[in-house]
Amino acid sequence: MSIVLSHFQITPLLQAWRAGASDAETSTDLNLSQTRVLLDAAGIQFPDELRLSWSDAEKIARDENSCFTLDRAGLDKIKTFSEMTNRAYSLYPTRSAPAMLVAGFPMHRIQDSDPQRASLAMIKTLAPITGNALDTATGLGYTALEMAKTARHVITIELDPAAQAMCRANPWSRALFDHPKIEQRIGDAFEIVPTFAANSFDAILHDPPTMALAGELYSLEFYERLRRVLRPNGKLFHYIGDPLSKFGAGTTRGVLERLKQAGFKRFKTAPQAFGVTAYK
Repeated sequence: MSIVLSHFQITPLLQAWRAGASDAETSTDLNLSQTRVLLDAAGIQFPDELRLSWSDAEKIARDENSCFTLDRAGLDKIKTFSEMTNRAYSLYPTRSAPAMLVAGFPMHRIQDSDPQRASLAMIKTLAPITGNALDTATGLGYTALEMAKTARHVITIELDPAAQAMCRANPWSRALFDHPKIEQRIGDAFEIVPTFAANSFDAILHDPPTMALAGELYSLEFYERLRRVLRPNGKLFHYIGDPLSKFGAGTTRGVLERLKQAGFKRFKTAPQAFGVTAYK
């Protein structure tokens, strides 16, 4: 398995070497765990005899918007291009779980929060999740993995295989591929949701891309499809965006109106999670 690094891991090692240290602690999996590495004139000695030259370390340290893999083939930036959407995908480092960039735009909260804390805030709106759960947009799989901690079964839907490539490269997402409670579906949520039986899910987490990228996932027709597969008294959380921003406030009003038209009830805004909850 390759080592995954960003400037958060490499900059302190550069500082340690300049201060005269011959070893230091860092993470080889974007701060999921810590390991000790050796520092010498040639560069950084990682476990399994993997080495990173100081020139490559400087390259990582200068690029604050990227994550990198290091293996026996060398150093590579984690990125891909989607033939489906004609958009570039990459991982954006934070001090905890990375975010995913699509066409340069973050798909997770990175201002005044981070992807992991934001996922926990969304899950909290649905707690306790004990039955079957639906995650309409996998992304990096953080919400599906959190739901699976207590849910009986989780189905998570991802439109673009390019996003799955980011999951496979991301240490924080790898459990998604062998978790016994998680079932992954590849395709358009707008088309997949109608294939589920009515009243299939106890909880639905709807965290779609922005309206500009996936307007149909904010439509009345899609909300009607979500309501059909939610069991009576089941709960929906819909991520929208910062409710205090002009765009977020306007979008929230429109979303609430369409959810009402779709037959949802008992609405509650969730400012900390940047969304709203609703019941069937």
